[in-house]
Amino acid sequence: MWTPTEEEKYGVVICSFRGSVPQGLVLEIGETVQILEKCEGWYRGVSTKKPNIKGIFPANYIHLKKAIVSNRGQYETVVPLEDSIVTEVTATLQEWASLWKQLYVKHKVDLFYKLRHVMNELIDLRRQLLSGHLTQDQVREVKRHITVRLDWGNEHLGLDLVPRKDFEVVDSDQISVSDLYKMHLSSRQSVQQSTSQVDTMRPRHGETCRMPVPHHFFLSLKSFTYNTIGEDTDVFFSLYDMREGKQISERFLVRLNKNGGPRNPEKIERMCALFTDLSSKDMKRDLYIIAHVIRIGRMLLNDSKKGPAHLHYRRPYGCAVLSILDVLQSLTELKEEKDFVLKVYTCNNESEWSQIHENIIRKSSAKYSAPSASHGLIISLQLLRGDMEQIRRENPMTFNRGLAITRKLGFPDVIMPGDIRNDLYLTLEKGDFERGGKSVQKNIEVTMYVLYADGEILKDCISLGSGEPNRSSYHSFVLYHSNSPRWGEIIKLPIPIDRFRGSHLRFEFRHCSTKDKGEKKLFGFAFSPLMRDDGTTLSDDIHELYVYKCDENSTFNNHALYLGLPCCKEDYSGCPNIPSSLIFQRSTKESFFISTQLSSTKLTQNVDLLALLKWKAFPDRIMDILGRLRHVNGEEIVKFLQDILDTLFVILDDNTEKYGLLVFQSLVFIINLLRDIKYFHFRPVMDTYIQKHFAGALAYKELIRCLKWYMDCSAELIRQDHIQEAMRALEYLFKFIVQSRILYSRATCGMEEDQFRSSIQELFQSIRFVLSLDSRNSETLLFTQAALLNSFPTIFDELLQMFTVQEVAEFVRGTLGSMPSTVHIGQSMDVVKLQSIARTVDSRLFSFSESRRILLPVVLHHIHLHLRQQKELLICSGILGSIFSIIKTSSLEADVIEEVEMMVESLLDVLLQTLLTIMSKSHAQEAGEYVSCLLSLLRQMCDTHYQHLLDNFQSKDELKEFLLKIFCVFRNLMKMSVFPRDWMVMRLLTSNIIVTTVQYLSSALHKNFTETDFDFKVWNSYFSLAVLFINQPSLQLEIITSSKRKKILDKYGDMRVMMAYELFSMWQNLGEHKIHFIPGMIGPFLGVTLVPQPEVRNIMIPIFHDMMDWEQRKNGNFKQVEAELIDKLDSMVSEGKGDESYRELFGLLLLEKVEQETWRETGISFVTSVTRLMERLLDYRDCMKGEETENKKIGCTVNLMNFYKSEINKEEMYIRYIHKLCDMHLQAENYTEAAFTLLLYCELLQWEERPLREFLHYPSQTEWQRKEGLCRKIIHYFNKGKSWEFGIPLCRELACQYESLYDYQSLSWIRKMEASYYDNIMEQQRLEPEFFRVGFYGRKFPFFLRNKEYVCRGHDYERLEAFQQRMLSEFPQAVAMQHPNHPDDAILQCDAQYLQIYAVTPIPDYVDVLQMDRVPDRVKSFYRVNNVRKFRYDRPFHKGPKDKENEFKSLWIERTTLTLTHSLPGISRWFEVERRELVEVSPLENAIQVVENKNQELRALISQYQHKQVHSNINLLSMCLNGVIDAAVNGGIARYQEAFFDKDYITKHPGDAEKITQLKELMQEQVHILGVGLAVHEKFVHPEMRPLHKKLIDQFQMMRASLYHEFPGLDKLSPACSGTSTPRGNVLASHSPMSPESMKMTHRHSPMNLMGTGRHSSSSLSSHASSEAGNVVMLGDSNMGEAPEDLYHHMQASPSSSSLSSTHSAPSQMITSAPSSARGSPSLPDKYRHAREMMLLLPTHRDRPSSAMYPAAILENGQLPNFQRALFQQVVGACKPCSDPNLSVAEKAVPAAPSSWSLDSGAREAQPFLSAHTGCILAPPVPPRSLLHGHYSLHFDAFHHPLGDTPPALPARTLRKSPLHPIPASPTSPQSGLDGSNSTLSGSASSGVSSLSESNFGHSSEAPPRTDTMDSMPSQAWNADEDLEPPYLPVHYSLSESAVLDSIKAQPCRSHSAPGCVIPQDPMDPPALPPKPYHPRLPALEHDEGVLLREEAERPRGLHRKASLPPGSVKEEQARMAWEHGRGEQ
Repeated sequence: MWTPTEEEKYGVVICSFRGSVPQGLVLEIGETVQILEKCEGWYRGVSTKKPNIKGIFPANYIHLKKAIVSNRGQYETVVPLEDSIVTEVTATLQEWASLWKQLYVKHKVDLFYKLRHVMNELIDLRRQLLSGHLTQDQVREVKRHITVRLDWGNEHLGLDLVPRKDFEVVDSDQISVSDLYKMHLSSRQSVQQSTSQVDTMRPRHGETCRMPVPHHFFLSLKSFTYNTIGEDTDVFFSLYDMREGKQISERFLVRLNKNGGPRNPEKIERMCALFTDLSSKDMKRDLYIIAHVIRIGRMLLNDSKKGPAHLHYRRPYGCAVLSILDVLQSLTELKEEKDFVLKVYTCNNESEWSQIHENIIRKSSAKYSAPSASHGLIISLQLLRGDMEQIRRENPMTFNRGLAITRKLGFPDVIMPGDIRNDLYLTLEKGDFERGGKSVQKNIEVTMYVLYADGEILKDCISLGSGEPNRSSYHSFVLYHSNSPRWGEIIKLPIPIDRFRGSHLRFEFRHCSTKDKGEKKLFGFAFSPLMRDDGTTLSDDIHELYVYKCDENSTFNNHALYLGLPCCKEDYSGCPNIPSSLIFQRSTKESFFISTQLSSTKLTQNVDLLALLKWKAFPDRIMDILGRLRHVNGEEIVKFLQDILDTLFVILDDNTEKYGLLVFQSLVFIINLLRDIKYFHFRPVMDTYIQKHFAGALAYKELIRCLKWYMDCSAELIRQDHIQEAMRALEYLFKFIVQSRILYSRATCGMEEDQFRSSIQELFQSIRFVLSLDSRNSETLLFTQAALLNSFPTIFDELLQMFTVQEVAEFVRGTLGSMPSTVHIGQSMDVVKLQSIARTVDSRLFSFSESRRILLPVVLHHIHLHLRQQKELLICSGILGSIFSIIKTSSLEADVIEEVEMMVESLLDVLLQTLLTIMSKSHAQEAGEYVSCLLSLLRQMCDTHYQHLLDNFQSKDELKEFLLKIFCVFRNLMKMSVFPRDWMVMRLLTSNIIVTTVQYLSSALHKNFTETDFDFKVWNSYFSLAVLFINQPSLQLEIITSSKRKKILDKYGDMRVMMAYELFSMWQNLGEHKIHFIPGMIGPFLGVTLVPQPEVRNIMIPIFHDMMDWEQRKNGNFKQVEAELIDKLDSMVSEGKGDESYRELFGLLLLEKVEQETWRETGISFVTSVTRLMERLLDYRDCMKGEETENKKIGCTVNLMNFYKSEINKEEMYIRYIHKLCDMHLQAENYTEAAFTLLLYCELLQWEERPLREFLHYPSQTEWQRKEGLCRKIIHYFNKGKSWEFGIPLCRELACQYESLYDYQSLSWIRKMEASYYDNIMEQQRLEPEFFRVGFYGRKFPFFLRNKEYVCRGHDYERLEAFQQRMLSEFPQAVAMQHPNHPDDAILQCDAQYLQIYAVTPIPDYVDVLQMDRVPDRVKSFYRVNNVRKFRYDRPFHKGPKDKENEFKSLWIERTTLTLTHSLPGISRWFEVERRELVEVSPLENAIQVVENKNQELRALISQYQHKQVHSNINLLSMCLNGVIDAAVNGGIARYQEAFFDKDYITKHPGDAEKITQLKELMQEQVHILGVGLAVHEKFVHPEMRPLHKKLIDQFQMMRASLYHEFPGLDKLSPACSGTSTPRGNVLASHSPMSPESMKMTHRHSPMNLMGTGRHSSSSLSSHASSEAGNVVMLGDSNMGEAPEDLYHHMQASPSSSSLSSTHSAPSQMITSAPSSARGSPSLPDKYRHAREMMLLLPTHRDRPSSAMYPAAILENGQLPNFQRALFQQVVGACKPCSDPNLSVAEKAVPAAPSSWSLDSGAREAQPFLSAHTGCILAPPVPPRSLLHGHYSLHFDAFHHPLGDTPPALPARTLRKSPLHPIPASPTSPQSGLDGSNSTLSGSASSGVSSLSESNFGHSSEAPPRTDTMDSMPSQAWNADEDLEPPYLPVHYSLSESAVLDSIKAQPCRSHSAPGCVIPQDPMDPPALPPKPYHPRLPALEHDEGVLLREEAERPRGLHRKASLPPGSVKEEQARMAWEHGRGEQ
């Protein structure tokens, strides 16, 4: 049975529970649970994560914790009973966990690892806290570490700052806002420093300042590495100040044995010391660690004879130094031990031993040397901070190591009262001794003893250094052969205080002989008593001691014998009569120097101090003794503080009148001495003395009298130093006065109380008198007043012992009130006065409500004055903060209401004014302080305060001013972000106070400013505030974690909703005045409705209906609301506001309201329009903010732009989006589209002088200027996009404007620009883009794409496969459809994304241009692919039964034509399909198109080669002829004959008779063209290629024979075609075998490798003509068994079926570079590839029936046909691939000949050879190589390159379909426009442009065409026998590459062409083949010796561009052309 739990209320899950039982609660490890009931090992309860879900879980899975339960029962709350910081750590770690993982995902690896480390540390620290085994100090330290880490993590993760006090989170409800602000500041500093967190509360004024932190150096000797000493050593470490040239610490001694280990085995690992009590000042000194090494052994190290082995001397060995300044930085950062190696140097001259460390520091290297590299001391150092107790606590292990405490010489900066010390430091300085008749100097050793008065040697009173035990005697080290030794060795004498008096030191001097005996001979001694007769100790100075002679026999048993002698010069004067017959005689020539320094808390060296303490012995000197006290050292005074004070008060009691003032002055001196930081810690000693030892019961009278006298004198005296000192000592003087009065009162039972009170009253009057004096002209008086004001607050506590709170408060009020107002005193006094007030407020007195009532008015008065004048703002804010803090803590008391009332009256207005001023200056810190003060005040205000405040305004103007101020401050508060983003606690509290205040003030606003007194300004201010408030980032709860949201909602609720209700009700209260806020408040209110809080939206959206209604009433429409709403909606949605649910809610709520109105139709229309706009805006925003691609963004922008233009007619928004779209195009480098986009804006402008305002980035200017600027920019973009034809009309338009304005300069510029564009059209290459049709199907697409189809203009070089990949990457969720059929409804309506992509062919609009023969092809190429609105693609299918013998009988073409909404290119790279049409092409019509296209291709190619040189590269011609002829022999056109010339077919299709005739004529024409082609081939073919030519001739005869019956005229062929025309001798009889390399080459360039890369594709009778362009797919063996239709599917790689001049064809350079998948479908097994290709819609080509999906079949069985192999052997064996050095890599790439629906198969055999020779490599366009003038014939040797080289070939631009015309045979007759594009191949001079074909760049690489001479000469019939061989000239390579490149930069030469219509055509008989479009002639040779003029006239001439002309030859060129023109006319 389930029973409620009593104790088990709260627990932590220690094992995850999956909830696998009925009602089981799923729990994760670490979750906390609240337990409600229990039953047999199970609990029932809830997880604190999901408090709404109850369930059961096993009891043993839960670790119970103690908890406090409140409100027991159904709604009980449980709070765990644990340290709040543990709870915080737990919650914080849970919050960090998810963020920590995100860091890894976002690649913030560094922070990820740091945070992991910190989290582990926190877990460990939390464990320590929970263990409960720590002391209080340790708990505090652990908490400090925890808070530092928590704050660090929150800071770095961007979480909120947590305000703390004493390491615990503060409750903002329990403290004032000012204190909360200070805690935030403190926490922020703590985070920034990441060091120990100081107390979060700022120290109160008057609190003790922090003590200086002492520093300590921990030093440990790790080892002394040496190998040459071989003796015991003593190493002395000390700290040395180089600047002052003295040691500042005791010495630390380490004794080592000869092996380098410690002499005492117990010292292993314990050779360490702590150098203590170094001040911050010491750390800045030039300190060094000095190590002196003294060896103990023989006199001379390496001389065993010097001295016997048993005698050991202390001898100097070496020294090492380490600069502390150099290592301090690293020690400070490291915070742990760091090792250093100190090199030990030896002294070159022992006499300079005492200075060796200085010489090493100064680097006086001549005076020391390094004996060996291996000598060195290895020490470790660590810097520690804090007092000794703290250091001991923090480093227990260090102190356990037997640490030697090494003190500073003298006292530390701070002397602690408990310090007892009695150390005398003696330095053995030097001695001067006689030689004593010896030939060499002595080796002197000094022995020292400390002897007591009775002659006993004191034991253990000599310390050589810390770390070793004390000893009874001291032996100095010996300097070899030195009579004037300098030792400089410091010895510490820790003599007990009781043995000090009467003790003396004795120094014995011995000479250490180095002879065999080696005895030490005593030759003298000296002595010095430690204390003088007057009781003072030996002074801190150098003392010269007398040396007395003696010998070994002398006895010192009777010390009185020498103690009566003078020890030094000073002593000598005290012993005037010394008998000369004494046993000891002074050696007058010898002397001995020592120096001493006493560090004692018990002994003094000061005579004056001793005289004061023994004043009774000198009664007549008391005045003098008291006067001299000021000159006694402070250290001496604090040592004897109690004795001195007792003495002073005894003297005062002895004779008050005589000594009163002097005692007072002495007392003041001592009190002020304790104010010094060095003696600050003696203040407690003074306090203890006053409380427990002070006995001067009568002293108060004299002290008050003296103090009053000082005060009264201050007005008259000029020097007031003593008065100021007395003022500074006020606190302790009052302590003495009060304690004295208490003692007196106690002794006399309260007598003379009235006199005491009146004397205090008089004293306060004197204080007021001093403060009221005008100190502006007296600096001394100013300092006196300042000193008094500083000390004044310190006396309150003393007065409270004698007087009531009210009395003291009255004293204080009178004193503060006596200060002159701000106006009358200087600024420095201002500060002092305010500081005094601040300390008054911080004092205990002010914490009593009785005193506050008295003091608050005067304090507020002074603050008010300062705030009015904006002076000392920070101090004032500090005072206010303290007041609010006190009021908050006392807020339960009734008096607080009255105090708040006072503050509201005095401060509220001036606070607002101050804040406005500060905010206008943007002073962040001051603003923060005053905001916290204002918020504190507002928070303390209750209903009555607000009521009084509003009632107190005298007029409505005053109220209005107040409201405007407070609303403005609140607005600024939210706008300026006074509090940083992470101060969430502060921001929420601020918002809470604001919303509460606004609720109080809104009723006053409504009451006073609504009806007749309506004030727009106040209402507008109110609305602006409310809007800003709701939009505050800190209130947007949706973006924060759920736990934090819950906390905020529990504490404050959703303040946005509260303000929204307030705002709505105030709006409703406006009534008819609402119209004033239309349209002004539409934008702000819209912003509020976009806040993602449903309740706020529900409240606020109906306001728009209200606005529409009011405007409808007033104006009859709501145009303003409409315009403003649309305008603001755009900007706000683009900022990221709003969502789909908002759109729906907006429409729903407004439609519901509008339905009931009379104007419902316009209303509904408007609301619908706005919701549709929102739909587009949201799409646009999603595209922009997401990682969307440019295409999506552009599409979205176009869609939105069109909506603004067409649907809601918002011109300004339309223009804005035009510019956004333009910027996107520029970013994507779509310059043509960018130009078209800007053109939209340009078209809106007129050529008028109307002024236009500043808009976007345009300045204020006239409409004409803006339009001109736009035109120029558009022209520039057209130029960058190489769309010069579009730029030219704009140039003309601008020219027209300039001409009308006579602006000839601009006119000249624009005309030149236009001319340069014509040049560019003719000279620069342009790529022709591909076009792709894309269908977007499915509801998951953005609505502007959903279920629509588009045609897209591809990027340069982009093929179908690349485009498809790009689209799939843009829509990663999309699935590519594998068939071309239109999708069904299931796909259209499904929640998915389907993409259907295939290539389409453009159908140009400018058919006239394309059909004009005389238009250059590069001009035509532009019109083929621009301004295109219609596109088509073809799909083959079989109608009726399929003929297996000849499938062409039933093969039909389905042709789809797509019409777009706009022409391409336009403002986008893609446009929607508007209409689609479907037609079917019959098999016969298809055949006609195929043959016609092939004829055109052949004619163009033959014409191109007609004027080539004899050794030119004729691969292309060979391949083309071979493809057609061989295909014809092996099936080719014979298939068409079988299919369509069959009697059955003619009978069944009587209507096709005309078409059949047309097909026959075309075949006839083809045979004729082939004949001419073979004649041209005959002229050019290389001797080694004769076998190929012979084969072609033979096959041509077979072809003609096969067609003889149908075409009887075929036997009349030109001789060139006959078998006898080529002598047999020209045919190579032998062929080289094929090498392995050539086999590899074959494989690499085989059709398999060219699969799917077909680019040029037009109909061909030979499918292997298609291989010329690389449009090849290799079929595996398995394919060949399939049906012909399947084969056909494989064949159709290219979408065009009938064009010989496929304008869409890209050059083969591009084709063959692409991967094999670039054109066809991705690689599949051969058997299934055709099926995939059928579905994957491949790119279609212009001017051909689309076969986008079907690559051409090439091989029948995957093997090379026999003839092909034979041909390959014939050709490849004899010659290697052509590689002309003149050609760029691009020029050498494979030529692109078109192919498409092809029948022929014979050309397969030529493929391997041709593909090997035509290369498959794409190179980028190369700069043109400059060629010399003249004809160039390419050496056939150019073929002799390795087979792997890329062979030269130039892609030819094929011709368009046109009626058949004869090809001109004359060399002077116009050639095909194709000619120039292959000029390099054929050896004629190239124009120098990199020969990417015109399919690359839209025109050929030739120079511009000429019409000046060509058309004047009659065309001749093409005679095949005519000698076409021009003279062979060698190629010259004279210009360097760089010169060529430089020359290209010059403007190219333009052609001097006349319009074609001007030049008359000579009438002629129709030639056999009509002329095709002309092409340029080559320039005349400059070196034409021996060349006939006639030959030159007949030779084809191509005009070179300037790049290929030598400098300075342009004019010559022009002159030459003019001459030629004249000659031609003759």
